[in-house]
Parts: sequence; structure tokens; C-alpha cells
Amino acid sequence: MIPRIKSVRAMENFVLDVVFENGARVFYDLHDDMNTLPDYDGLKKIEGLYKNVRLDESRTCVYWNDQIDLPSDTIYEYGKRLA
Repeated sequence: MIPRIKSVRAMENFVLDVVFENGARVFYDLHDDMNTLPDYDGLKKIEGLYKNVRLDESRTCVYWNDQIDLPSDTIYEYGKRLA
């Protein structure tokens, strides 16, 4: 089952605070993605883009623009679980 996101917040230092519908809360560090995926470099280079993170209609993906998105299952599996 694909985990659905309840809320997402862009914190300082390129870390997302993500709460899932099942109550799990995860911090997802974007540094590895920004260092390995060319499109993610825009999060550092385009002023204000990182803070403009949005949740898609299906609640299974966060995105910033047409080139940069992150599926909920990746966040859930690789993020640091808090609750």
C-alpha cells in the first residue's frame, strides 16, 4: 500500500517534515538527492523554490515544479521516523 501524506513542511537546511495519514512522522533529508540527482540542484539554486513544496492531489507525492518531485513511499522508507 502506498503511504498517503497528511502534511508536508519545508524546514531549514533542506529537511522535510512529513506527517502520514497513519500517524507516522518522518524527517526526510534532501541533501543526498540534491548531490546525486541533477534536477534537485534547483532546490538550492532557485531562490524560494525549496520552501514552496506542495502535496499532489493523490497525497502520494510532494513536488516543487515539473522536474522535481518525491514519492511518498521513498520519504516513508528512507526518512528518519519520529513517531
